[in-house]
Amino acid sequence: MSEMIRLTLPDGSVREMPRGTTGGDVARAIGPGLAKAALAAKVDGEVIDLERPIERDVSLALVTAKDEADALELVRHDFAHILAEAVQRLFPGTQITFGPATDDGFYYDLAPVRPFTEEDLPVIEEEMRRIIRADQPLRREVWARDALIARWQAQGETFKAQWAAELPAGDEISVYWSGDDWFDMCRGPHLASTGKLDPQAFKLTRVSGAYWRGDQKNAMLSRIYGTAWLSKKQLDAHLHMLEEAGKRDHRKLGQEMDLFHLQQEAHGSVFWHPKGYLIWRQLEAYMRRRLDAGGYEEVKTPQIMDARQWEQSGHWGKYRENMFVIPDEVPNTEDEGPVVSNDADWMALKPMNCPAHVLIFRQGIKSYRDLPIRMAEFGCCHRNEPHGALHGIMRVRQFTQDDAHIFVRADQLVGEVAKFVDLLDTVYKDLGFDTYAIKLALRPEKRFGSEEMWDWSEQSMRDAVAATGRNTAEFGWEELPGEGAFYAPKLEFHLTDAIGRTWQVGTIQTDTVLPERLDASYVGEDGERHRPIMLHRAILGSFERFIGILIENYAGKFPLWLAPVQAVVATIVSDADGYAHDVVEKLRAAGLRAEADARNEKINYKVREHSLAKVPHLLVVGKREAEEGSVAIRTLGEERQKVMPLAEAIAWLQAEATPPDLR
Repeated sequence: MSEMIRLTLPDGSVREMPRGTTGGDVARAIGPGLAKAALAAKVDGEVIDLERPIERDVSLALVTAKDEADALELVRHDFAHILAEAVQRLFPGTQITFGPATDDGFYYDLAPVRPFTEEDLPVIEEEMRRIIRADQPLRREVWARDALIARWQAQGETFKAQWAAELPAGDEISVYWSGDDWFDMCRGPHLASTGKLDPQAFKLTRVSGAYWRGDQKNAMLSRIYGTAWLSKKQLDAHLHMLEEAGKRDHRKLGQEMDLFHLQQEAHGSVFWHPKGYLIWRQLEAYMRRRLDAGGYEEVKTPQIMDARQWEQSGHWGKYRENMFVIPDEVPNTEDEGPVVSNDADWMALKPMNCPAHVLIFRQGIKSYRDLPIRMAEFGCCHRNEPHGALHGIMRVRQFTQDDAHIFVRADQLVGEVAKFVDLLDTVYKDLGFDTYAIKLALRPEKRFGSEEMWDWSEQSMRDAVAATGRNTAEFGWEELPGEGAFYAPKLEFHLTDAIGRTWQVGTIQTDTVLPERLDASYVGEDGERHRPIMLHRAILGSFERFIGILIENYAGKFPLWLAPVQAVVATIVSDADGYAHDVVEKLRAAGLRAEADARNEKINYKVREHSLAKVPHLLVVGKREAEEGSVAIRTLGEERQKVMPLAEAIAWLQAEATPPDLR
């Protein structure tokens, strides 16, 4: 066996190094700057410890802070371990369990001698900073499973001992030491030492309860959450975003603006108030106009379908636990009528619209000349989400999708996907989202279909986005290996809102499985039956969630065409009451949503109240305005008011209130 190995670097150059070389060795060989900046090594695409020996020919990249996704995963993992170490130093007798990185930080579940409180967090933070400043080496060791179990038991770490005991017998398990007297069981990777972390780049955020292994039958633990970043600058930006997000919370604004409410009597479903439903109606009308112009045909399908239909489509086996099911016929208790005995006797509220659209497609003979068929539905669906997963109107049990399915021939697929991407771009920009990313989710490990089918489907998606010119860094183009649906690749569209948060909303994916399962076909040019390809696509996703996103993006200050109340005419003195009502009548006649506020209150009080309600324009009228036939317009968020004749004001408001697609 050769004592030398070949390391292929990202620039294509090859370095021959002794077997057992580490990523750290390579960094030091290249230069001191890289040696200082390197955080980990990436070997054949897998991130490993910087000082982990490499024993074979590989492709090698060095991870630095510039590789933000990998770097953040590393530092957040380290912060979780340092949190556990700090807690055990401060609170002897605390047992450690499990602590992963999260999307914006980390958490650790601990079994304390007493439950932790928010008052403990500053003390724990300071101990974590002490550990970081001590620059303790993070050293990997491999233990035999039985030896590790014995060590955990000797230390009184019953949770860790149980976890290790569930691993296969004879396994060797990696642990990581922090310094010489604290370690945790972990697969890694980790940084070379605690000093690689910025001690000012994290913050512990809250404490909550958590069950061991997420099972309420198990012991209750304390979970400490933190947020962690590569630098204090990033942390400060994130904390500012959280503060801003709190002000924009759709649940808070929904109540203040009287848009909707939620209550236990309909857990996971929304009670839309008149103002909130008006936003819904405006959005729905806009989407319907865009779909009509795009050649879609709107349909309406049943809410409840037979279990046998869901079984044939494949959803019964995959989604049954998330479906609301009801007996096909309810027994009459008086005469002990029919009894539900098996799945064939069940009906289910639809969790998605796609099988019903295939059933419409199957009605009558379809020719290759009929395709593409674009079938749209604002379909109300139900999914039995766990109570703990529900979140305002962002995640609910009853929701309405802006759903559509396009039935195409293979030669039409690229063109139809490209048309969809263009339509989606128009809609997002009309709704105020100029920035979004396009990601292609590729074949998962477990999947249906041949490799040839996947090759063709994935390349077709690439070609479609390329045809629109959006497969560029400007549109955040990225491919996501392993994240496609089990039956096809999909394009995902991630919006960026006004404070920099991203939301995965739109999607389009190919499907050859459901047309096969439900026997959908068309007559080809050769006179034979062929299966259509089915494109599942959505732009908004669900009305409930998208309206929640709109509320938070605009902080309740909707563009005038979406605002539930577009103008309030407020009086300064009672002498102007009659004129105020006349103004409201003329505004309404012009198609504007207007109200009068002639209450016996000071104008400053009225201004504050309507500002909190996010009314876009306040038309203030007094004796002078009544005599001159004018209005003084105060626009939300602007300091100065403008005075103009009423006719001019109406024309100005009409222009601003026109939906984008009608301008």
